[in-house]
Amino acid sequence: MGNKKLKKRNEIECKYKWKLEEMYADKDAWEKDIDDALKMAEEFSKYQGHVTETGKVLAEALKYKDSVWQKLEKAYAYAHMKLDEDNRNSEQQEMFGKVNSVLAKVSSDFSFFTPELLSASPELLHQYIEEEADLSQYRFVIEDVLREKEHVLTEAEENLLAQLSEACDAPDAIFSMLNDADMKFGSIEDEDGDQVMLTHGNYISFMESKNRDVRKAAYTNMYETYKAFINTIATTYNYNVKNDVAKAKIRKYSSARAASLSGGNIPEEVYDNLINVVHEYLPVLHKYIQLRKKVLGVDQLKMYDVYVPIVDIPKKDISFEEAVQIMKEGLAPLGEAYVAQTEAGVKAGWIDVYENEGKRSGAYSFGSYDSYPYILMNYNNTLKDVFTLVHEMGHSMHSFYTRANQPFTYGSHSIFTAEVASTVNESLLMQHLINNESDEQMKKYLVNMHLEEFRTTLFRQTMFAEFENIAHNYVADGGSLTAEWLCNEYNKLNSLYFGSALSEDDYIKYEWARIPHFYRSFYVYQYATGYSAATAISKKILSEGEKARDAYLEFLKTGDSNYPVELLKIAGVDMSTKEPIVLAMETFKNLVEELEKLL
Repeated sequence: MGNKKLKKRNEIECKYKWKLEEMYADKDAWEKDIDDALKMAEEFSKYQGHVTETGKVLAEALKYKDSVWQKLEKAYAYAHMKLDEDNRNSEQQEMFGKVNSVLAKVSSDFSFFTPELLSASPELLHQYIEEEADLSQYRFVIEDVLREKEHVLTEAEENLLAQLSEACDAPDAIFSMLNDADMKFGSIEDEDGDQVMLTHGNYISFMESKNRDVRKAAYTNMYETYKAFINTIATTYNYNVKNDVAKAKIRKYSSARAASLSGGNIPEEVYDNLINVVHEYLPVLHKYIQLRKKVLGVDQLKMYDVYVPIVDIPKKDISFEEAVQIMKEGLAPLGEAYVAQTEAGVKAGWIDVYENEGKRSGAYSFGSYDSYPYILMNYNNTLKDVFTLVHEMGHSMHSFYTRANQPFTYGSHSIFTAEVASTVNESLLMQHLINNESDEQMKKYLVNMHLEEFRTTLFRQTMFAEFENIAHNYVADGGSLTAEWLCNEYNKLNSLYFGSALSEDDYIKYEWARIPHFYRSFYVYQYATGYSAATAISKKILSEGEKARDAYLEFLKTGDSNYPVELLKIAGVDMSTKEPIVLAMETFKNLVEELEKLL
């Protein structure tokens, strides 16, 4: 859309807007669900003191709780998406504020439930599950709660922790305020010689600039600013890690990492396997970085040379209708039924396609158990947008299959499995495009684009995961994180990952300071494991055909009905072993060799 004036919401054709009216005919219907949920949550108190009286009562309480959350989830999703259509709309702002207050109130009304459930003996609960037919659906929920029993404190202690939770979130809030509101990165001269304010939003596009001076200026300005605040950010991050370590100790976990992975019952070797296998394949990454240096023709490859595409893309305008056609062709290996459903979804109004004034940026897949799996996009006729469509459709089809096959209880997904569904789609599309491309320049571009996905997802996120691990271990052993220590450790890691092709500089050591995900500890590794699992699954689908495809579609139907590692085994991938990561790394290795030949 370039500099063209953005359209207002009402100027966009209906066929390019999602049909949220399928959720609620009007605001009154939405208000009714909210009022009903509030009343029902208040009445839930009738179960207090009786939760585990009999199997029948327990089943009733669980069903009742689900019915309230189901109503609220729908009301929340609707308000969220309505606001995203135009963030400036005050009525929508008010609706979103209201539903958030209601969520907090309902959570508090339900807070007695889990401690009371856990006060019963595991033997009694298992006996109830065997005797009461209505409880069989909740077997996994109950066993999951029991699994964490030793880490749940007394009611009084839990209450104390809950009251402190807001204060414990301070490091994240302080970093966000500093990073998003207070820090200014100055202005730089762009490719056209104009002065442009540098922001988080435009930094990456400057790093992809063909003009090396522009890249260097953006890079220098960005890190000079972080350098100026480095002691404040180091102190903030230090207390974030201290928080993690203290909370893990209070809850009797062996470490902060164990506490974090415990939620999804992820074995810690999944984390270690990822780092170890990536280390084994670092020479392949180094080879790719050497190739980049050679193609760019620079004496010294600097960190600001790492994002610029080394192959020019042939200019191509892809309409949304063409994108849907490309998607159908790319996803053909998933079978006719899958492809037909994606097309039906487009026609039914799942997708909000184009940007308009006030619309939220980026893209996502969202909705509730009772709604379409909606997709928000800001489609701009580029190849990147086609990949975004296919990625979000992966999430939406995952939701579609899950909701058709699971009760509300298991109707969502963990991050660990959700990223797999979206990335399998991207991987299949990429293979399709590379295999069917006759234009050599375009083929080179696609292979390089694929390599960059590996570098920025698998290698970069693993490096972040390793950094978090080192920092938490240091604090657990009694250390305190200073700016100097953090910068040194990060610099060592960056040199290890990029190898000798990259020249040293004074700035990259500050990069850790700008990563907001570090305030949600031990989270980023899931991007790398998800990418590995998806690469392995898409390879299987393409080489084994129907058998692998059916296993994968079976996995899409499982939702949250088991732990992520167990669910992925259905799709033929065992993340507790090194195999999927090795498979992904071998794919990367083959791509580097292919690019070398093409260049």
